[in-house]
Amino acid sequence: MEGFTQNNIELGIQHNEPTINIREEIDKYLIHWRWFVVAVLMALFLAFVYLRYSTPQYSVTSSIMIKDNQKSGISDELKAVADLGIVGTGSANNTDNEIEIIKSRKIVGRVVDSLVLNVIYFTEGHIKTSEVYGNNPIMLQFLEKPAYQQTKDTTLLVRVLNNNQFQLQNAEGTVLQTLNFGEMIENKTIGKFSIFRNDTEQIAKEQDVIISIRNRDKLIDSYLSRITVTPVNKNSSVVTLSLQDPVKQKAEDILNKLADQYNLDAITDKNIVSIKTKEFIEERLQTVSLELSGIQDNFKQYKDQFGITGYSEEGVMALEEVSESNGKLIELKTQLSLVQWVQQEIAKQQNTVEVLPANLGFSDIITSKSIEEYNQLVLEKYRLEPVAGKKNPNLLTLINEIKVLKQNLQSNLANLKKSIEIQVNKLTDESNRVKGKVAAIPAIERGMFDIEKQKEIYSELYAYLLKKKEETAISLAVTVPNAKIIDMAYGSDIPVSPKKNIIYLAALLLGLIIPFGFFYIKNLLDTKIHSRKDLEREMKIPFVGDIPHSETQEKIVISREARTSAAEAFRLLRTNLDFMFPKTEDGVGKTIFITSTTSGEGKSFVSINLAASLALTNKKVLLIGLDLRAPKITEYLGLPDRKGVTNFILDDRLSLEDIKFSIPEIKNVDFIASGVIPPNPAELLLNDKIKELFEMTRKDYDYVIVDTAPVNLVTDTLLVSKYADLFIYVARANYLDKRMLIVPETLYREKKLPNMAMVLNDTDMKRGYGYGYGYGYGYGYGYGAGYLEVTKKSWWQRLLGK
Repeated sequence: MEGFTQNNIELGIQHNEPTINIREEIDKYLIHWRWFVVAVLMALFLAFVYLRYSTPQYSVTSSIMIKDNQKSGISDELKAVADLGIVGTGSANNTDNEIEIIKSRKIVGRVVDSLVLNVIYFTEGHIKTSEVYGNNPIMLQFLEKPAYQQTKDTTLLVRVLNNNQFQLQNAEGTVLQTLNFGEMIENKTIGKFSIFRNDTEQIAKEQDVIISIRNRDKLIDSYLSRITVTPVNKNSSVVTLSLQDPVKQKAEDILNKLADQYNLDAITDKNIVSIKTKEFIEERLQTVSLELSGIQDNFKQYKDQFGITGYSEEGVMALEEVSESNGKLIELKTQLSLVQWVQQEIAKQQNTVEVLPANLGFSDIITSKSIEEYNQLVLEKYRLEPVAGKKNPNLLTLINEIKVLKQNLQSNLANLKKSIEIQVNKLTDESNRVKGKVAAIPAIERGMFDIEKQKEIYSELYAYLLKKKEETAISLAVTVPNAKIIDMAYGSDIPVSPKKNIIYLAALLLGLIIPFGFFYIKNLLDTKIHSRKDLEREMKIPFVGDIPHSETQEKIVISREARTSAAEAFRLLRTNLDFMFPKTEDGVGKTIFITSTTSGEGKSFVSINLAASLALTNKKVLLIGLDLRAPKITEYLGLPDRKGVTNFILDDRLSLEDIKFSIPEIKNVDFIASGVIPPNPAELLLNDKIKELFEMTRKDYDYVIVDTAPVNLVTDTLLVSKYADLFIYVARANYLDKRMLIVPETLYREKKLPNMAMVLNDTDMKRGYGYGYGYGYGYGYGYGAGYLEVTKKSWWQRLLGK
C-alpha cells in the first residue's frame, strides 16, 4: 500500500539519487529481452548461412633450408670434390636475399606458367560456384602464345552436350559455337586454343563448366601478396613458406613448385660460371688441337723426308737438358696464355657485365680469388636485378663493387703478365745457352728437334686444357639445389577462414550489440516520461498512483468483479486520495478537479473510472465536464451531445436536474456534460452560476469530480481552481515530454492549483515502476510486475511482447 499521509507521500519523492542505479540501467534493456533473443537467433542463422555457403580458405605451409649459406656452411654434396678447386669453401648466400628471390616476380611467374594457374575452372552448384582443381572435367590448352597476357580477364562457359561435343558460351550465356572436343578454336582475345575432355573424370550431360582466364601480371601480383616467406629465427637458414587458398591441393602444388623453381633458378645461376669456363676451354682446345695436329704432320713428313728414326747419343743428352728447360718454359707460357685469354674476355665486356672463366689454374692465388669474387658479385647482380629496381641502393652498391673489382682484376692480370714475361725471358736466356750444345748436333737432327719441341709445348697445353675441361664438367655434374626441402607443402583439412567458432561468437555479440545500441540510442534520444521515476527526478509533487495501459477496448475498466491491473490501479488511487483530502464540513461533498498539461493525456478516462471507483464504495458521485472548449465526456461515453454546464450558465430556466444524466453501466454516478461550445468559455467560467453549481452539487453528492481543460493551453482551469479540494494532475506515460514537466512543477511551487497530486496514466507494465507494487489476490494478475491481459495473440506478438 502506498503511503498513509500526505507528508509520507511527499517525503517519498524528495530524494533524488545522485548515483547511477545499475539494476535500473540493466532493467531498461531486460524489458526488451525478446528483441535480444530474436536478434541473436537471426544473427546466428545468418552466421550459419554464411558458413554454409562461404568459400573456405585453407592454410598450407612448407619449410626449406637455404644451403651454401654462412649459417649452414658448404653443402655436403660438394665436399667430395672440394679438393679439385672447382667449388668455393666460402658462401655468398644471404638468407634475407634468398627470401626476396623466392618471392620475386620471376620465380612466381614461372610457377604460374608451369602449373597453368592463369586458367581456372569452376562448376556451378545450387547456391554458389566452386573452383575445381586437379579433377576438372575439361581442360583448355593454348596452341600458341596466348594473347590474354596483354588483355583483361576473360570468362568462357562450356556446356557439355555429350562425350564428344560441347557448346561454347560467353559470360552473358550467349551460345557462340557448338564444337567437338579437341577442335581448334580461334578467339581474338585469347588466341588459338583447344578444349579437351579429361578422360579420368566423369562428365555429366548438360554440365556447365566456367573457364576463367586471368591476366598473368595480375595473377602474379595476387600470389605475391598472399605468399609469405619467413625465416624460422635470425640464426637459422630454414625458412617457412605459407599460402592461403580456397583449394588446398592447389596451394600445396604452388608451394612445392615454388621451391622447385627457386632451386632451378639457383642451379642455373651456379652453372653460369662453369658453362662460361667450359665454352672458353672448348674454344681454346679447338685452336690448340689444330696447331698440334699441324705440328705432328710436319714432324712425320720431316722424318719421312730424311729417313730419321732417332737421335744420336749427343743429341739425346742435349735434348734431356733442353727438355728440363723447356718444361719450365712451357708452364710459364701456358700461364701467359691464360692471362692473355682472360684479358681478352675482360676487353670484350666494356659495356656489359658477365662472368669470367674460372678455375683455370692460375699460379697466382690472388688472381684466382679475384676472379672468383668477381663472378660471385656478378651472380648476385643477376639475382637481385629481377627483384630490385634500377635505383635500388643495394643494386647500385653492388654495381660499384663490380666496377672496382674489375679494375683491380685488370691491374692484377697486367702485373701477373709482366711477372710471367720476366720469367720467360730468363728461361729463354737459359734455353739459348743450352741451344749452343744443340748446335753441335747435325743440321737434320736439329731441325727434327725444333719440330718436336713445338709438339711438346702444344701437347702439354692440350693436356692441361683437357684436364680443366674435365674439372668443369664435374662442377656442372655436381651442382646441387640451393634449397633443401625439409617439409613438403601440407595443409590441414580444417579451414583457417572463416573460423566457425569466431563467426558464431561474432554473430552472438552482434546479435546483442545491435539491439543494445538501438535501445541505447533510443533511450538517449527519448525525452518522454515513462515511469514514476521520471516524475520523481524532475518534480517534488506528491504522487498518488499510476494507471497501467489497458489492453481492452472498454472505456470503463473498473467494476465490482474486475481484477485487472487497471482496475486495481484505480482502487489504489481511490485509497491514496483519502489521505490527500483536507478536512471539510460535515455534509459537504469533496471536489476533485482533474487536469493535465495538454490534451490527449487521459483526463476523461481517469475522471470516469475514478468516479466509477468511488461509486463502488456506495458513495454518490457526480462527474462534471468543465472542459468547455473540447468536451470529451459524452464523446468518450459514446453519447450524443446534450445540454450541460454552458446551457446551465446561459439559461436561467434550466436547473441541475435538467442537465444531469446517468448511464446504466455505472451506478451511483451522475453526469453533467459540458454542453454547447461557447465562443467565450473563459468569461463563462467567471459567471456566478459556476459558484452556484458547485455549492449545490457539494450538498447533494459525496464526491464531485470535475474534468477540466489542459492548463498549458488555456487559463480555464486556473479560473475555477478555487472550488477544488484536490487537484489531480494527469501525465501520460510515453506521451508527455519531460521538458513539459516544468508546467506542473511551476503550478505546484506557486500554489496556483490547491492540494495538487500527480497521477501517471497509460504506463507500460513491462517497464516496471521503480518500487514494484504488486497485486495478485490469487487471480493471476499483477500490477507493476509485468502483467499482460489474457488475450489471444499470435506467436510472434507473444515473443516480441506485443
